[in-house]
Amino acid sequence: MYICVCNGVTEHEIRSSIEAGASSLGDLQRELGIASGCGQCKQEAKCLLREARRECSFAGVLQPA
Repeated sequence: MYICVCNGVTEHEIRSSIEAGASSLGDLQRELGIASGCGQCKQEAKCLLREARRECSFAGVLQPA
């Protein structure tokens, strides 16, 4: 699905960029050009970043036996 229509950036491209190390909206703007036109994609991009942080924050948590 396209997230940034102005620059033709898909959700997959944003997720790939996050997996490769992008950790902020600024990183995504520099790498993919998102939120540099109309800005309608900004909130969705931030949501994808927050989602990735939550996934990562639970990865190292040990569960009691």
